[in-house]
This record gives sequence, C-alpha cells and structure tokens, in this order.
Amino acid sequence: MELKVLDKNGKITETREVVDTVFSRDYSGPLVHQLVESYRANGRGGNRAQKNRSNVKFSTRKPWKQKGTGRARAGRASSPLWRSGGVTFPSSPLENFSKRINKKMYKAGMQCILSQLAREDRLFIIGEPSVKKPKTKELIKELEGYKGAKRLVIPLELGNILELASRNVRDLKVIGSRRVDPVSLLNADVTYVSEGALKNIQESLA
Repeated sequence: MELKVLDKNGKITETREVVDTVFSRDYSGPLVHQLVESYRANGRGGNRAQKNRSNVKFSTRKPWKQKGTGRARAGRASSPLWRSGGVTFPSSPLENFSKRINKKMYKAGMQCILSQLAREDRLFIIGEPSVKKPKTKELIKELEGYKGAKRLVIPLELGNILELASRNVRDLKVIGSRRVDPVSLLNADVTYVSEGALKNIQESLA
C-alpha cells in the first residue's frame, strides 16, 4: 500500500510505501462498531443521580394501619410504588459504563479504519505543522493548502502552541499521534498525518 505525500500547497509530490498489515486490512463493520462503542462508553462519566427510598424526604410513619381499612398495606410514603417515592434501582454518579476491548481487537479495528481511509483516498502524508505563535491566523495559513470539509491533522506531538492555535478553527481537529482515536478518524472527511506521526502509528499498530 502507498500513501500520497502532499506539499504545503496540497499538491502530490510523491508516494510513500506503508506497512500493509496496518493499511491493507479488509474492513469489518462489526469490529469497528464494537471499537467505537467501547471508546465512547469508556469516555462516559457518571453525571446523573437519583434518590432511593432512604434518600427521599418523607416521614417514616406508617400511612395507615395494617388491617381493616380495605386498602393495600403500606409501610411508608417513600415506597417506590408511590408518587414521588424513591427509585428502586437508582442511577448513581459512581455508575461504571466502561466496556472492555482487548489489545488485539483494538489494533485490528484501528487497522480496518486506516485501511478504509487509504482505499477511499482520504488519508495523506504532510510535513510537520510548524506554528511559532498560538495564533489562529498562522495555523489557517499553514494549513491553507489542505482542503476538506472536516479535516483531521495528526502531528507527531500536540504542543501547547499548536493546541491553542487550533481551538478556534472551524471543522478542524488536531490530535497528537499518541492520542489518535477511532471516532475522530471516522468523523473526518480528510485526514492529514505527518511523517513522524505516521511512523508512531505504524509502530504501535503493526
């Protein structure tokens, strides 16, 4: 498999041979789906809470006597059966949503995504982005030749200057080579990876 190398004007200068095990794998929809579900679930935090019957503020007095009223027995007003009562199995901020996926499946899923991007001509090699100041204008000028509605740029390292410069650019995402994730790759229309980042990706997934 070969990837196209672009200059700063977005023109193809040459092609580069890449590792076939990473960029020539057949696409597996179920595997990629499982990888994305695992990634999204592991990024989810416990940010909801419900009250059980001990947390609901009600009197603990028995609403009526046990027998003789003709009504169903009731122990307290905080029962989950009653309106405004506690929840039987309440959600908790400590709830764990994580889904485990082993390393072999993770590598195989990432290889599927990268191979599909290469086949669809949506993955290109570029030079390392060099922005000296955390200025949005400078980064826009630097990436002017790289077209795409939703662009993903993967440098070797995402330094503080590059991160600050990229935060305000619409439809552009910049991720360091060590933090590449499946959702970002799938959401981007075009992915541009630097030579140093490409080397890291190949070493980690080969």
